[in-house]
Amino acid sequence: MNKQPEITRFKSTCPHDCPSTCALDVEVVDGAMIGRVRGHNGQSYTAGVICAKVARYAERNHHPDRLLKPLQRVGEKGSGEFREISWDAAMDEIANAFIKAEARHGTEAVWPYHYAGTMGLVQRDGIHRVRNLKGYSGQFDTICVNPAWTGFIAATGKLAGPDPREMAKSDCVIIWGTNAVSTQVNVMTHATKARKERGAKIVVIDVYMNDTMKQADLALCLKPGTDGALACAVMHCLFRDGHADRDYLAQYSNCPQRLEEHLKSRGPEWASAITGLPVEKIEEFAAWLGARKRSFFRLGYGFTRTRNGTVAMLSAVSIPTVMGAWPLEGGGAFHSNGAIFNINADIVTAADRRDPSIRMLDQSRIGQILTGEGDALYGGPPVTAMIIQNTNPVSVAPEQTLVKQGFARDDLFTCVHEQFMTETAKMADIVIPATMFTEHDDVYRGGGHQHISLGPKLIDAPGECRENHVVNSELLKRLGVEDRANDMSARELVDALLRKSGRGNWDEIAEAGWIDCQPDFETSHYIGGFGNADGKFHFAPDWTSVKASNNGAMGPHAELPELPDHWDVTENADTAHPFRLVTAPARSFLNSSFNETAGSKAREGRPEVLVRADDAARLNLVDGEAAIIGNERGQVKLHVKIFDGLCPGVVVSEGLWPNDAFEDGAGINTLTRADPVAPYGGAAFHDNRVWLRADPARRREQDNDALRQEVEA
Repeated sequence: MNKQPEITRFKSTCPHDCPSTCALDVEVVDGAMIGRVRGHNGQSYTAGVICAKVARYAERNHHPDRLLKPLQRVGEKGSGEFREISWDAAMDEIANAFIKAEARHGTEAVWPYHYAGTMGLVQRDGIHRVRNLKGYSGQFDTICVNPAWTGFIAATGKLAGPDPREMAKSDCVIIWGTNAVSTQVNVMTHATKARKERGAKIVVIDVYMNDTMKQADLALCLKPGTDGALACAVMHCLFRDGHADRDYLAQYSNCPQRLEEHLKSRGPEWASAITGLPVEKIEEFAAWLGARKRSFFRLGYGFTRTRNGTVAMLSAVSIPTVMGAWPLEGGGAFHSNGAIFNINADIVTAADRRDPSIRMLDQSRIGQILTGEGDALYGGPPVTAMIIQNTNPVSVAPEQTLVKQGFARDDLFTCVHEQFMTETAKMADIVIPATMFTEHDDVYRGGGHQHISLGPKLIDAPGECRENHVVNSELLKRLGVEDRANDMSARELVDALLRKSGRGNWDEIAEAGWIDCQPDFETSHYIGGFGNADGKFHFAPDWTSVKASNNGAMGPHAELPELPDHWDVTENADTAHPFRLVTAPARSFLNSSFNETAGSKAREGRPEVLVRADDAARLNLVDGEAAIIGNERGQVKLHVKIFDGLCPGVVVSEGLWPNDAFEDGAGINTLTRADPVAPYGGAAFHDNRVWLRADPARRREQDNDALRQEVEA
C-alpha cells in the first residue's frame, strides 16, 4: 500500500516586489517539499486571494535549474563556463577581491548592489550592514518608486493614506496607473466587492486595454505621460459644475483660488488634444465623480515610469482634495503605506554607523557607473568590486548595452548571490547559491496595505544554498569587521528589530502571522490636517524641499510646474522615432523573477510587441511577423502582435523576458534610458521613443521561401 504524504500547512508571506505582500497558506509535504500555496483567509487585505504565479511557487522552489553549489568562472565573462568550488574558497575569493580593490582605490571602489528580489527586511536590507560598516559606496535606489512617492508626499506631506480595505466601502474606485489584475490582484478583490455590494463604479485609467481595463465600468485609455492633463481637466469640470468642496479646500489646502484660476484654461477640449481621450469620456468621468463624493483613488506605480510622473501624481492626488473626499470612509487617495510602520532596522543595516561623506551611487545608472562616466561616479574612484543580491541588473536595469559593457570589464570583480544562473550571474567571477523565502526566516511590511508579516523558514534549502544574512555575516568576518549581528540568526535579528521598533517580538506575531498597523481613521484620512508643516494639502509644493528620499535634486527640477499640470518633458515621438514604447509588466512574470519557470513562460508565449492594426498596416507588418524595434540606444528583435487596445502611435512590450529569449540576446531594456527624473531621480521605463520595422532578414527568408514554392509549382 502506498503511504499518503504528510501535508502540514503554515502561515507565510510572499517575498516578491509587489505592494500586495500577500499572506500565504503554504503546504509542506513530508517536511521537505512545498506543495500548494494559497492566499490566507485570515488576513483581511489578502482575503484568501493571490496571483497565479505565486500559487505555482512549488514549480520555482523545486526547479531543476536552481543553483546548488558555489561556482568560479573559468571562461570568458558571459560564457557561462564555471567550475565548482567550496564555500570557504568562494568566500575567501570575495573577501580578497574586496581587500585588493580597497587597497588600490579606497573603500568606495567596492559597491554592494541589491534590490527587491526579496522584500524581507533582513534578507533584503542586510547588505547595507556590509556597506555601512566598511565604508563601501552607498546605493541610492531609483529604479522603482521615486517619482510617484515624491509627488504623493509633496501633496500630502506623508506616504500614507486611507485604509486600502476601504475600497470595498467606496461608491467609485479609480484604479489609475496600475494593471492590478496582473500586478496587485488584491486591489481587485476590494474594488469588485464594492461593485457587488454597493453598486460602486470602477474606473480604470491606463495606457492600453490590459486585463484590469477590461473589468472597468469606465476604461480610459490615454497616451503615455498625459495623466496630468486628464487630472487637470477633471478638476476643471468639478469647479465648473459646482462639485468642488470649497469649505474643505479653504480649511485643508494651501492655494485653492490659485488652482481654480489655473485650471480655467485646462478643460476637456485642452486635455483631449493631449491625452487622445474623447471630450465626452473626460466629461463622463468628471460627472461620475461629481455624483459620487465617496470615491477612492488607488494610484499605482505607473506614475514612476515617465519623466513627468511626479507632477502627474500630484495632479491625480489633487482630485479627491478638490472633491473633499478625504474625510469620508471609502474616500480619498492611496498609493503606499510606507510611512506608517516606523521600523528601526539599525541592527540589520547599521544605518546609525554610516559615514555620510561616502558617495551614494544611483542604482539606475549602473551602466554609466560601470563604464566610468565621471558625473555618475560623483568624481570618485571607479567601481572595481561588487557583490550583488536580490537583483539582475544585466536584464532589469536601463541602458542595457552600457550595463553589459560595464560587467564585461576585465578589472571588475563581481560576486553574484543568486537562485538561478541569470544574465548577471553569467557575468560573475564568483556565483554563490541563494535560498528562497521558504528556506529562511524574515519579516515583511506591506506597502499596499497595513500589515507587518512573518515569513518563517519552512523547509531546508537544497544543496549548498545559503541565505543572504549568512553570506553577509561571513563576508564581514573575513574582512575583519566585528559586529554582534554577525553571530545572530535571521530570526534573532527579526526579533530584535521588532522589539526596537515597538512592534512586539517574533513569538508574539508568530501565532497570528501578522499584525495590523493601520492608524486610526482620523489620522489615515488627515482629519486633523495633512502631513505638511502647515497641515495643508499642497497644490503648489516647494519641489526641492519635499521630505522624500533623495540624493539631492536631479533632472530638470528647476522647470517643474508650480501647480498640477501636464508637463511636456516626456520622450516624445519624432519623425525618426514615430512610436512611444511602454515596457509593461507581464501577468506571469515579476520583473525577471518567474521568467525561468515553465508554467510562466508557457502562459506568456514569447517576446512580442503590441501594435495597432492601422499602424501595422502602414508599416506592412502582419500578426506574428518578426520585427525590429529600436532607437538611438539600440535595437531589439521580437514578434508583432496585432492589438487594437492602444492609442495611435503607441506600442507595448509586456514582460521582462530573459535576454536570451530575444533572437540576438538584446533584452527590452536595451531601449530604455537612465537619465534621472526630476526632482529626486527615477528611471522612466515606459517613456521611450522608438522606430519599428519588419526584420529584413526574416523578410528575405519569406521571399526566398515564396520563390522556391513558385519554382516548385
